[in-house]
Amino acid sequence: MKRAIVIVLDGCGAGEAPDAALFNDLDHPSTLRHVWDAAGPLNLPYLKAAGLLAAAGIDPEVPTARVGWGSRYGRLRELSMGKDSVTGHWEMMGVVTEKAFPTYPNGFPADLVAEFERRIGVGIIGNYPASGTVIISDLGAEHVRSGKPILYTSADSVFQVASHERVVPIDRLYEICEIGRELCTEPNNVQRVIARPFIGDEATGFKRTERRKDFPLVAPPNLVDQIGDVYGIGPVPELFGGRGFRHLPRSQNNAEHEVALWQAMESDARFIYANFEDFDMLFGHRNDPKGFGCALERFDETLGRLYQKLQPDDLLILTADHGNDPTTVSTDHSREYVPICVAGAGIETGSLGDVDGISAVSATVASHLGVDWHTGISVV
Repeated sequence: MKRAIVIVLDGCGAGEAPDAALFNDLDHPSTLRHVWDAAGPLNLPYLKAAGLLAAAGIDPEVPTARVGWGSRYGRLRELSMGKDSVTGHWEMMGVVTEKAFPTYPNGFPADLVAEFERRIGVGIIGNYPASGTVIISDLGAEHVRSGKPILYTSADSVFQVASHERVVPIDRLYEICEIGRELCTEPNNVQRVIARPFIGDEATGFKRTERRKDFPLVAPPNLVDQIGDVYGIGPVPELFGGRGFRHLPRSQNNAEHEVALWQAMESDARFIYANFEDFDMLFGHRNDPKGFGCALERFDETLGRLYQKLQPDDLLILTADHGNDPTTVSTDHSREYVPICVAGAGIETGSLGDVDGISAVSATVASHLGVDWHTGISVV
């Protein structure tokens, strides 16, 4: 059985995109290159062999990772009007978002907030753009005293609600976010409503837990629908509202995603679609290039084990959904090319250069699996 495995290295951008200035990225982001410069040289033999370092302009040498296997490598230029996980993953599966989703640099409109408060039966605090770790540090104690949820946003199109798990039970927080999702319609069609639970106290500090949950807009028809029964790992199924994916427990970090990947490799799924999110979530958003580099080294070990599990009819694609350069002043996503490495038996190793459209991923997967699909250009 032919099988395709797509692994998204969340936030691992491969260099400033030509339209970065349109997205207010004026400090020349280049996530992988700058992590290497700040925290390297890193021990990444399998990522090097796949062509990731060459794609990011770090090391042009691309040795063979496995006898009889080759890798095509290069960069993809996102066409969608966004620099976030939803637009990146949607475009991977053949959906180009032509109109940018709304963002709220001055907080959400008063009428939207008032209706949200009315529907959830309690007032909110916050309502401004902020880092998730900073806002719970600033408002966590007030939230615990008042019981009022913390509403905030970022440079992305997100409506985020944070609450202490002891103050607002997790199921109630999810219910509150579902109400937010119902309310965030045109013209406030926020791309994602996100539940952000946390724990801790004022004395020891507050810390986000891993019971985050995303409530995205409904995804347009895409390759996942065409294939069906997709084995999704990490946040991927949530980004598509679960449609077309197997019903599985949600893994929450790279260590758990690795366990889920081994389970997927033992399954009968012909399309495995995984997102390893720690690069972005734990290190890009916190401007921690050293931690980012360590996470890459840890993933390289995972990739080495994966190579031993691949079968002759497997196709492996490594890519990213956007950038998140931890060496810039910003803690937000960055508008960058994303790397692509396509490995398989009989593939001739070589550079693809720069290719327009992350939808090349969907075209390549569809071509390998023999699925009728007419979006994007296959790169093998």
